[in-house]
Amino acid sequence: MTSTLITHIGQLVTNDPSHDGSKLGLIKEAALLIEDGVIAWAGPDSQAPTHHIKKRIDAQGMCVLPGYVDSHTHLIFAGDRSNEFRARMLGESYTAGGIASTVEKTRKASDQLLLSHAQFLLAEANAGGTTTVEIKSGYGLNVQDERRCLEIAGSITQETTFLGAHVVPVEYKDSPKDYVDLVCGPMLEAIKPYAKWIDVFCDKGAFDADDARRILKAGIAQGLLPRIHANQLEQGQGVQLGVELDAASVDHASHLSEADIEALSTSKTVVTLLPGAEFSTRSVYPDVRALLEASITVALASDCNPGSSYTTNMAFIIALAVRDMHFSPEQAIWSATMGGAKALRRDDIGHLVEGARADFQILNAPSYIHLAYRPGVNLVEQVWQHGQQII
Repeated sequence: MTSTLITHIGQLVTNDPSHDGSKLGLIKEAALLIEDGVIAWAGPDSQAPTHHIKKRIDAQGMCVLPGYVDSHTHLIFAGDRSNEFRARMLGESYTAGGIASTVEKTRKASDQLLLSHAQFLLAEANAGGTTTVEIKSGYGLNVQDERRCLEIAGSITQETTFLGAHVVPVEYKDSPKDYVDLVCGPMLEAIKPYAKWIDVFCDKGAFDADDARRILKAGIAQGLLPRIHANQLEQGQGVQLGVELDAASVDHASHLSEADIEALSTSKTVVTLLPGAEFSTRSVYPDVRALLEASITVALASDCNPGSSYTTNMAFIIALAVRDMHFSPEQAIWSATMGGAKALRRDDIGHLVEGARADFQILNAPSYIHLAYRPGVNLVEQVWQHGQQII
């Protein structure tokens, strides 16, 4: 058995309310014991186990918190859309193709290029404190390229999501129903060995609720679990469709009606907010207060993609949530860790409790508040995954 004891932790965020009654489960002057890749004990430093410890690490008063669980990313793609971003920031018109341009570049890219680029982004995320990522397809939009994108994603994470229903590709512009048939038939059949989840972009300019329901139900029938992009661009039926189908998460959710909030409040569905998208498009941020007042579980994720949120930095997402969305620092930290775990319906990550995976980060700061207090500064001193230091 391998064992590591981390001592002299100034502030330990466990997300276990039994420690202090708060959602963050804070322990001051704490220690953390890791055995064989999982958390074996967390508590006051003065009560730390002392026998059979093979390795000791002195945290020197720094803050320790769970690794971020980034439950919404699009890491498998080629090229970038920086000129599109520049034009948007300057208020200029730009007609280079949006998602379609990324699809074109991704289809032309080799497997090795797609893998190496995704690994680069993953390393970037790890360095920022992220220890779990979900990865969607959605830039292939044909049978061959959706399958290979998911196969590549599966070499990086177990949280793979089939998003063949991202948008209708240009070759099906005049026959969108035929594309829905393709997604529900040959494409789903080809990708199902490589995907855990199925997702649909149900919004203006993408898929309506009827097509989204058909696609999600086809995926569910094949053993995939549902999640949904919903209500990003306008209020629609996507959120309530997600609740209807017991989706693990409805993502974006920038435009919510009272009926949406009521439906969510009586469901197990998590709302995953993606403020990087609002920041990068100068859109209005969703109202988190209405969600929290209704006791709806909220996650925060990066939405890393080349068009509308090209960031892997979850600390930046936390800072946005606190500064511009009226999260408290505590709500933002919880949503970026435990909230993300709940959006993936995982109970082995997102918290530092006995039996959970030893995924955590050590900050060069005395408190988690510094993540919002010092925006743009990389405070990560160490990152541990499965009980092994990776950063």
